[in-house]
Amino acid sequence: MRLSDFLSAKHYSPRTVRNYVSELRYLFGYYNDVSPTSIKQDDIVKYLIYIKSVHGVGRDKCRMVAQSCSFFFKHILPSPYVIPNALYPRKEFRLPDILTTEQFSVLYNSITNVKHKAIIGLLYGTGLRLGELQMLRMSEIDSKNFQIKVVCGKGNKDRFTILPKGILEELRNYYKVYRPKIYLFEGQIPGKPLNERSIQHAIRQCMSQAGLEKYKFSAHSLRHSFATHLLDSGTDIHTIKELLGHSKIETTMIYLHLQQKKRAALVSPLDALMATQCQL
Repeated sequence: MRLSDFLSAKHYSPRTVRNYVSELRYLFGYYNDVSPTSIKQDDIVKYLIYIKSVHGVGRDKCRMVAQSCSFFFKHILPSPYVIPNALYPRKEFRLPDILTTEQFSVLYNSITNVKHKAIIGLLYGTGLRLGELQMLRMSEIDSKNFQIKVVCGKGNKDRFTILPKGILEELRNYYKVYRPKIYLFEGQIPGKPLNERSIQHAIRQCMSQAGLEKYKFSAHSLRHSFATHLLDSGTDIHTIKELLGHSKIETTMIYLHLQQKKRAALVSPLDALMATQCQL
């Protein structure tokens, strides 16, 4: 059975199907003189080392390769030589980059293009992933109840997130100009979603216009900012977990490290001691 057919039958998202198939094509292209049945775990490890050292890829890319290989050699071409967990790179703990509320205000107010303003406003105001924004349909926007239904998000799960009241006017202005048919953001072909790269380009362009290009902010930075600013304003972490569509609370808890207000209110033991001494 073809890998793409098997993945589709198991209800994997179209994006996952594309990624898995693509990564395996690169792997088999690298070992073009070897049959897939002869590829063992050591060969996959050597390939991972190659793409890291030669192409400078990061952990996320290596993990995608490992996941693709694990799936293929477990379900499509079962191999006793490939142990899925052994291929996964060690997890790194890095705090994501976020915009301050002041930076977002500068960014948002500097945007003159109605389409770009709608994209930036929704990413920050809803916490959607880039792929979720790309596939957002007009019918999934509930302006009456101020919510958005995310259909087949990460892990093929549906959820609801908030629709900011303040963006409705921007969305109406955008609709009057572009008149999308099915997806909120469509490309040159009516009824087809806008390419992810076009959205990324629009974000980079907006960041540059606002003088924020040096920070390398991305669509995910806006999602991280959404979660962190909600937490700062008093929203409980379990609600944020549901809005973001996280499977585990541990994933959401990273935003505890990014809270601004609690950190600003902390008093160093040294400062407390010195203050006490001054009062004596």
